[in-house]
Amino acid sequence: MKMLMPKPQILVERTLALIKPDAVDKEEEIENLILQSGFLILEKRKLQLSPEQSSNFYADQYGKVFFPNLIAYVSSGPSVAMVLARHHAVSYWKELLGPSDSFRAKRTHPHSLRAIYGTDDLRNALHGSLSIFSAEREIRFMFPEVILEPIPTGQRARDYLNLYVKPTLLAGLTALCKEKPADPLTWLADWLIEHNPNKPRLQHQIMEEEHQ
Repeated sequence: MKMLMPKPQILVERTLALIKPDAVDKEEEIENLILQSGFLILEKRKLQLSPEQSSNFYADQYGKVFFPNLIAYVSSGPSVAMVLARHHAVSYWKELLGPSDSFRAKRTHPHSLRAIYGTDDLRNALHGSLSIFSAEREIRFMFPEVILEPIPTGQRARDYLNLYVKPTLLAGLTALCKEKPADPLTWLADWLIEHNPNKPRLQHQIMEEEHQ
């Protein structure tokens, strides 16, 4: 009996990563670990949250016993916020972080980031979004200028590939075979940039096309 293979899908998520004040001096080291774990860093900024901003960011923790100490901790110095992207970014980032309590992380997940860089149950070095919904809210909070457009998935992604990517790539590969350049990778990259169907056109180019 012939087995049917599932059609490939393009599934990309975004999540927020926050290096808290006590771990900012390890920023480069942590960033390298993030990249080695298969994430792309789409946005990055260093900022210092005020107590009011910290309270708004952690509004879902309001009323809990540790809330005042949490706000004092997060607003005590500069932090580094990043937008990370990869397949199942939210769950993979949470797994890489480990338990929120650094003491527990050191016991049960010794290779997690909080086990390595965290200090105790409060100063756990890093923050991660708990869900896709919270990731969108937190990304908008830290990067208000970023437009979070929905990423095509499933049939929409396949339609986009069939309509834009495959025809352009096929034409480029055909031209490459005819040209036979000495450096085919560079030649193809330049060709794809030049023939990108979504490439912005200058105003004079549009006017010339209209008069042809």
